[in-house]
Amino acid sequence: MIQQPDIYNALADNALSDYFRHAGDVLAEESVVLGAAIRTVIISGEHINNKNIMLALIRRLESTEDIVQADIIRKTLEIVVGHTMDDI
Repeated sequence: MIQQPDIYNALADNALSDYFRHAGDVLAEESVVLGAAIRTVIISGEHINNKNIMLALIRRLESTEDIVQADIIRKTLEIVVGHTMDDI
């Protein structure tokens, strides 16, 4: 199992971090993609929130030519979107 506890601690959304923590090997590849997206947000100096993570994932999805990697990024994006509350 790939664990990225420092990355999960960076997430303000406990539901999202708990989801990935408890998924185990089922979401190992998505966990790596999420970690990369969070690192991208950190490096860019942006606040770590679901919106910025989604934007990082979309940019990565738009730039990849690998079909398998695109599916993993897309699934990761769907998970993040599913754990994002609508604006009130």
